[in-house]
Amino acid sequence: MLRCLRLTTAGETHGPAVVAVLEGIPAGLALRPGDLTLELVRRQGGYGRGGRMRIEKDVGEIFGGVRLGETLGAPIAIRIPNRDHRNWRAAMAIDAPDVDDDELLRRVYMPRPGHADLAGMLKYGREDARDILERASARETAARVAAGAIAKRLLARFGVRVESHVVSIGPVSIPPGLPLPEDLFAVTNASPVRCIDADASVAMVDAIDAARRAGDSLGGVFEVVARGVPVGLGSHVTWETRLGGRIGGAMMSIHAMKGVEIGMGFEAARLRGSEVHDEIERDPALPASGGYRRRRNNAGGLEGGMTTGGDIVARVAMKPLSSLRRPLDSVNTRTGEPAKALLERSDTCSVPAAGVVGEAMMALVLADAWIEKFGGDNISDMRANMESYLARIGT
Repeated sequence: MLRCLRLTTAGETHGPAVVAVLEGIPAGLALRPGDLTLELVRRQGGYGRGGRMRIEKDVGEIFGGVRLGETLGAPIAIRIPNRDHRNWRAAMAIDAPDVDDDELLRRVYMPRPGHADLAGMLKYGREDARDILERASARETAARVAAGAIAKRLLARFGVRVESHVVSIGPVSIPPGLPLPEDLFAVTNASPVRCIDADASVAMVDAIDAARRAGDSLGGVFEVVARGVPVGLGSHVTWETRLGGRIGGAMMSIHAMKGVEIGMGFEAARLRGSEVHDEIERDPALPASGGYRRRRNNAGGLEGGMTTGGDIVARVAMKPLSSLRRPLDSVNTRTGEPAKALLERSDTCSVPAAGVVGEAMMALVLADAWIEKFGGDNISDMRANMESYLARIGT
């Protein structure tokens, strides 16, 4: 999925911290911890989040790869402390326990339908689902968002923006064909569910409240949009370089995601080619597109695995979360008897937050493709390579 960048994350949801190490960012990129914290705060927001978000105050502590406000070209190491760890010291201790107490160690024997619990227990030979769910938790995405903030900074140096908005929550959707505002961030920031339509925003909040009262959860769809991307990132020549596949894989790697569409997506399968394909015309005012433009963007900014110069648009479907206040039926794996699934603290709906994670993954894939295309050990060389390329395609 990432070819020039490398991202490694570590840590458990109730451990001391989650950690990210990002390799491949060129030297000379201005970066400060506040850039990471801004994105981490956005990830914690959104109507429908649970009690954990009132405990954590996420900050990105950079402890490698940056000096005097600029990246060094070395791996960038980030630590995001888990404040809730103080309540889990015995259960998440590194050393073997002195006492064998299921309650003290918060062991779990009732796996949740829809979660990694049971499959992970069987695969890794663990009797306690805690060994699985701690890492399978979406808390891991805090590390991705921190790394994605760095990718966003790199792209922003060259005029590329990555934003998102919520398309639907449960049965409530925005009106079809609603145009995106120019300042998408400002509009979504004013909505509790990061929605661009005021009426739909109110209805989404009501749907979340109804699910919470029922002890249930809701999923939905968010859309990630990248603007300012020039033509020619990605490639058609091999399957692993096709950018649509790289974006799709990145989105599907996020916890609880079940589907991805690029541009028109599945709707294109129901229409004729004349209704789907984006007609081309000359436009010398668009040098980043080689002096061409598409009359529409049904392709979502990608053709043949490469960017076209139009907005990259990806919609991602998220299932309802599997931790319910009214748990579903399961099995006690110690006794084999029927039981109710684990009741673990969770959100009612985290689609607005998932959109921020989607932005991070889109930014990482695009930054990776950017480095692949324009190379350079430092920002100055990268800019020179980009300007040379744009000058060529512009003529």
